[in-house]
Amino acid sequence: MSGDISVQPCPDGPLLVRGASTVTDAEGNEHQVSRPVVALCVCGRSGSAPWCDGTHKLLRSTGSSAPIRKPR
Repeated sequence: MSGDISVQPCPDGPLLVRGASTVTDAEGNEHQVSRPVVALCVCGRSGSAPWCDGTHKLLRSTGSSAPIRKPR
């Protein structure tokens, strides 16, 4: 994919990334992108990181919104 890359934060949710061909996670691993738009986890609790799996919705319903971040 080529062209502009845009990032749009969703309220209480993921970052929507448009136009990227790869995403590099916090550990430096590259993930290939095959879709025009991907959702990146910002809560730190996704089971399919760096992709959002909807876990943030469960956190909101239980009142546990603090992100869990892995130490670098």
